[in-house]
Amino acid sequence: MKILVRGFGQGERIPDQFTCKGIDTQPTVEISDIPEGTKSIVLIMDDPDAPMGTFTHWIAYNIPPDVGRIDHASKHSDISFGINDFGNEGYNGPCPPKGKPHRYYFRAYATSLEKLPKGMHRKPMDDKLKASVIGHCEYMGTYSSS
Repeated sequence: MKILVRGFGQGERIPDQFTCKGIDTQPTVEISDIPEGTKSIVLIMDDPDAPMGTFTHWIAYNIPPDVGRIDHASKHSDISFGINDFGNEGYNGPCPPKGKPHRYYFRAYATSLEKLPKGMHRKPMDDKLKASVIGHCEYMGTYSSS
């Protein structure tokens, strides 16, 4: 399983357009080589370097395995978005306090999960993932506020 986040390379700085300093739009994510038997894909973006512990920026799920690309213009009616740690449904980009760069992980999970309800929070999603992951991959970018 592979994941590619358009707009920056693996381990590189995330451009401002995907952050609170820019237009805070979600980047295009491409997922390929999805394992056989996958019923849905879950995509989570988080920041493990946040001052109060891991901070979730994006939860997208109920992604059909044949959808290889998710971008801000995607209108896939099956895709649901969870509640991030900003308290919003959908994507909110990096917005760290001033200081050292933070790492932002985009993780895709191939799962055996059937349709999940809209508006899920991270903890219930993590609980669902524990027994249903068939494969996973990750991509990391960095960002710091100046």
